[in-house]
Amino acid sequence: MGPNETPVPRSTVLVVEDEPMLLLVVAETLRDAGYQVLEANGGEAALKLLDQNPSIELLMTDIKMPGINGYQVAERSLALRPNLKVLFMTGYAQDPIPKQMSERGIPVLYKPFDFDKLPELASDLLSKRSN
Repeated sequence: MGPNETPVPRSTVLVVEDEPMLLLVVAETLRDAGYQVLEANGGEAALKLLDQNPSIELLMTDIKMPGINGYQVAERSLALRPNLKVLFMTGYAQDPIPKQMSERGIPVLYKPFDFDKLPELASDLLSKRSN
């Protein structure tokens, strides 16, 4: 890509993370790859953004957050939008994934992770066909 070219806008991704620096880095990494990115610093904000933005195709959410956690965000979001793609992010490998989430085959990305792999991971998730 030349210096004056901008990436063609790709899918819209909602990143939900209560740690400000991690939210910033994940969002910027995806933006640099051409994704439209919306940011939420918690579950309440995420649900509002999902309600207001029907273009969101991928939800990338931290699991452990104050208030509404990532599982609850995913469950409520998928109830309204069954074709939404979801990726969980967590620093707690020992936490079991609830049965209703594991049955859906929702992948989990464990922190710390390689930020450079995020765009490819997002692309892989978005290219999978809906059930």
